[in-house]
Amino acid sequence: MELISSEKGFELVHQNGNWLLKKELGFSPVEMLVASIAACGAYVYEKILTNSHINFTIKQVEISYERAEEKQAKPLSRVDITFSIQVAEEAQGKAERALKLIGKNCPVMQSLDPAIAVVEKVIFV
Repeated sequence: MELISSEKGFELVHQNGNWLLKKELGFSPVEMLVASIAACGAYVYEKILTNSHINFTIKQVEISYERAEEKQAKPLSRVDITFSIQVAEEAQGKAERALKLIGKNCPVMQSLDPAIAVVEKVIFV
C-alpha cells in the first residue's frame, strides 16, 4: 500500500482509482477506519451465517461512531454496526447469537484499542 501527497491531500493509491483521505473531499482517515471495522465485521458475519447453514441476505449495514472528545486526539470510543438482514423466522435466534462471534473472528476489530467499544446489532427485515 502507498499514500501519496497531492494538491487535494493524501491519497491511498489503488489500481482502480486513488482514495482521497480528506474529510472535505472524500473520507477522513477516521471514517476509513470505521468503514474498515464495519466491512470486516460484515464479511465475518456472512461467513458465520453461511457456516451455520443459515439462509440469509444482508440488505444493509448501518454504521455510526463516537469519539472521545475529552481526549487530545479525539480517538474513537464506540462503533455501532447494525445489520439489516432477511432470514427465516426460525433462524433469527441463531442469527442474533452469531453476532457474538464477529469480534473474535474479525482481524480489524482484534487490532483495535480495547477501549473502543464495538457494538453489533441485527434488525430482521
